Amino acid sequence: MIPQLIADARKIVFKLGSNTLADKEGRINPVFLEEFADQTTELIKKGKQIAIVSSGAQVAGLSTMDKWARKRDIHYRQALCAVGQVELMGAWKRAFEKHGIYVAQILLTGDDFNDSIRALNMRNTLFTLVDERIIPIINENDTVSVDEIKIGDNDTLAAQSAILWSADLLVLFSDIDGLYNKNPKEHPDAKLITEVRDIEVIKKTITIGNANSFGTGGIATKLEAAKRAISYDIPTIIANGSRPRVLEALSAGKQSGTAFLTQREL
Repeated sequence: MIPQLIADARKIVFKLGSNTLADKEGRINPVFLEEFADQTTELIKKGKQIAIVSSGAQVAGLSTMDKWARKRDIHYRQALCAVGQVELMGAWKRAFEKHGIYVAQILLTGDDFNDSIRALNMRNTLFTLVDERIIPIINENDTVSVDEIKIGDNDTLAAQSAILWSADLLVLFSDIDGLYNKNPKEHPDAKLITEVRDIEVIKKTITIGNANSFGTGGIATKLEAAKRAISYDIPTIIANGSRPRVLEALSAGKQSGTAFLTQREL
């Protein structure tokens, strides 16, 4: 189903977490970004429109301001994200500029989605950018986010963005191959679930583990994001973003993942 979902979709939201973007030292990996930009450009040439929800501001900030690594004060963490967001956008800009493609930064909070006027402005901006062949790079505005207004994880942000933009497909990249019946990092006999037709049923049959090292989300947040997107008739894919040429492999059916299907595909 995954190659068919990608082929059928015109408007695609890709979500990339910190674990996908970071190298083994915890720094933003420019080689991955360049490779991802190459593949994304090929999709655009085929007539697809792309939006990217990108984590990595804190990781990029730590790469730049490593003297703040041990600081836990909220003001330092927000300042770290402010520094890191510049580095992150610079990395995305460099990845796409050799293709003649511009990127645009969109920083959001939960309040932006809850306010109808802001939400309409966001939607109009998204449509304008992609119509002009500019790729929106969306992230939570961690510099100003506090508990009362923050979204909390970029899986949820990706689902909300896909709904706002009326996307045809949401792709959530992880550091594992998809949804398993139990944590494959702890259980070698874990089985990959390639298709999900009812999220509530599948949740009763799997064991959900904790979030991983760099990121704030885990499989639980991805399931909730998929459930949210499915409710708006947006099929969702969870796949391993660290696999070589991941977009090409998924499109060609050479890489496994989990497809969450809407009533349209059932």
